[in-house]
Amino acid sequence: MPSVPSSSRVQQGFLRYQHVFVFLAPLLFVTAVFFGAPVPGDVNGNAYWLEYWWLFPCFMLGATIVNTVGISGSALFVPFLIFLFPLAAHPLDPETIVKVGLISESFGLSSSALAFIQYGLVDRRLALALVGGAVPFVVAGALLSFVIPEPLFHLLLGLALIAASYLLFKADLGHGDSETDAETDADAAAVSDGGQSESLPDDDNKLGPAGVDTDEEGTVTRVDRDGEDYTYDRSGYLRRFANYSIGGTFQGLAGFGVGELGIISMLGSKIPVRVAIGTNHIVVAVTAVLASLVHVFGGAYVPFGHELDIAQSPWNMVVWTVPATVTGGQVAPYVSAALETETIKKFVGGLFAVISVALFVMAAGGL
Repeated sequence: MPSVPSSSRVQQGFLRYQHVFVFLAPLLFVTAVFFGAPVPGDVNGNAYWLEYWWLFPCFMLGATIVNTVGISGSALFVPFLIFLFPLAAHPLDPETIVKVGLISESFGLSSSALAFIQYGLVDRRLALALVGGAVPFVVAGALLSFVIPEPLFHLLLGLALIAASYLLFKADLGHGDSETDAETDADAAAVSDGGQSESLPDDDNKLGPAGVDTDEEGTVTRVDRDGEDYTYDRSGYLRRFANYSIGGTFQGLAGFGVGELGIISMLGSKIPVRVAIGTNHIVVAVTAVLASLVHVFGGAYVPFGHELDIAQSPWNMVVWTVPATVTGGQVAPYVSAALETETIKKFVGGLFAVISVALFVMAAGGL
């Protein structure tokens, strides 16, 4: 048996114990914030840190939802903080909303992306091409956000999500589903001992019995950790590039958009729904972090730009939202694998419609 490169062993070890690393990250973050973050001078000890404990279940539910369907966390967090948070607490200024959304989303997306990789639902070659195509538009959109009125962002993104919802309901999501139960059971048995069946791949570079193989004609056969198999090809790059370029611009402008429009292009180019969701997580995670960095530091280099004041960050909120989004990100792949394709389609389409209405309300209030 050929030896496995040391880099592959490190990768396998990291993915095998990714739950440990993923949950250590928010623990270290919360500890550092509690003992070292600058807070207002008049805080009342534990009352300050416990004030927003109820954000944990809210953000965990939101993170599970957005990561299950492969869209940006801010797509739910921003409307929640604008419309629902004031009902239980008080209105937040836009700067605070941006801070909470960016910090929480970065942890949640990274958590979920690792979980989907471990589950075998990420096409890494496809993700790399999509990230490379989206990055310039994310940077451009983030820089434009300093000079374009925010209500216009919300209006345009609302229109884009309405279109995405319509296209999703018209899309055929039946491709890539498993075959008959008997075939599925046989395949699962074949891969349970390492994928030795000739009809199923065995990838030494991927954790567990799952595998991926690409034949000479470009047809990809992928087996996830549960033994479910998906067959597709990676054609349709131009169509996906068009959607990810528009979505990337919106991701930079308003903090979300690349995941919402990107998942439509993936499904439209016949990528199986669960592979599309898993792969989209990598794209959304990388572009979200990039957009965050530009928003935080880019204002110093753009006329009329702004910078986020870390000293005024709502630390007593993020100590609850960060662990919540990480937990939701880990739960999402299991929810995605358990749901029927038709259920995912209806849910995502309805979610887009609801978000678009919220965006129209936000735009109307700011115009």
